[in-house]
Amino acid sequence: MQIGQASKQAGISRQTLQYYLMLGLMEPTERTPTGRRLFDEKAVERIKLIKRLNKSGYPLRAIRELFIEGRSGEKGLA
Repeated sequence: MQIGQASKQAGISRQTLQYYLMLGLMEPTERTPTGRRLFDEKAVERIKLIKRLNKSGYPLRAIRELFIEGRSGEKGLA
């Protein structure tokens, strides 16, 4: 699904999702040959998780660090 559909399913604005992408909180699942960003259901669940953590008081940069730690095999959320 495209960015507008993904943001709608996750309950955030398109601009917020673009901000998450800019901060490196997530990346699109794939890109079309014309450069459109596409997202799958797993990506939508990650967007929802970011939203919940942020509403719980976690700054976006701290959330990003949690995801980075998870990718490197340390305790994290990835």
